[in-house]
Amino acid sequence: MRILLTTCSYQDTPGPHHDLMASQDWDIVCERGPLTEARMLELAGDFDAFLCGDDAITRAVIEKSLPRLKVISKYGIGLDKIDIPATKELKIPVLFTPGVNHTTVAEHTFGLLLGITKHIVTTAAAARNGQWLRLTGHEIADKTMGIIGLGRIGKEVAIRARAFSMSVIAYDPYWDETFAAAHDVKRLASMDEVLMNSDVVSLHCNLSAETRGMIRREKIAEMKTGVIILNCARGEIVETADMVEALRSGKVGGYGADVLDIEPPPADHPLLTAPHCVITPHIGSRTYESVPRQALKSLTNLINALKGEGECNCANGVI
Repeated sequence: MRILLTTCSYQDTPGPHHDLMASQDWDIVCERGPLTEARMLELAGDFDAFLCGDDAITRAVIEKSLPRLKVISKYGIGLDKIDIPATKELKIPVLFTPGVNHTTVAEHTFGLLLGITKHIVTTAAAARNGQWLRLTGHEIADKTMGIIGLGRIGKEVAIRARAFSMSVIAYDPYWDETFAAAHDVKRLASMDEVLMNSDVVSLHCNLSAETRGMIRREKIAEMKTGVIILNCARGEIVETADMVEALRSGKVGGYGADVLDIEPPPADHPLLTAPHCVITPHIGSRTYESVPRQALKSLTNLINALKGEGECNCANGVI
């Protein structure tokens, strides 16, 4: 059995997943992802399974991988880089790991928020360079947090926002009234209402045809001047050029993102030098606690699927 392993945090972080993988009678080939479609096409055809991160697994990659490919096990929850309709048509199970990183990503979201509102990144860098730059920041207490997507991560963000004495409003088409009542989260009727009434907007929705480019010039215009936008979901949800324009004009007071539309970004990516912008390199779920959970779950999914027994969290309904 030959397995392609591409996720870097899986490979780099110690934990019991390494021993479990070593105990399998598999030939493991390691690559440093995320891999482009071109690289995946070079590799496709020689593997029984992919244990992947955010690699480009397109229809062409899947078709070239057949007939040998039996299963794709995603390390994480985002499936937007995998052609799910093609996997369903070609009957290749796609596995994923819901419920393993919501705490970690929610904490990272608040790290970005505090980094922006307290100027932590700017002033810490200045101090390291010998400058005593004493900028004036803002409190987040009594501000309104608007959450787009009240799933597992969005809920954890809401809990932390309430702990910081923020008001919380949210939009999600699949509303959990029990959670909202327990944590004093107010449901608004549309995403636009959340955008118009928030001091901080935090994005926690999946990337889809409906959400791609969702935060663009027209939507930003609806928001409060000085709004802070946080994105620990997918970079493509935000139109980069429109965000840069809004940051430069002051319409957006700060943008904190763990994701970009191109990863890794080119050196001249405009958000890397935009004002009041904090970008981290997609590490929101990369902690010593979360990585082993994701790794064990994705590996256990793969083992169970190949054996044809046990739970394996299939995302595309093929199993």
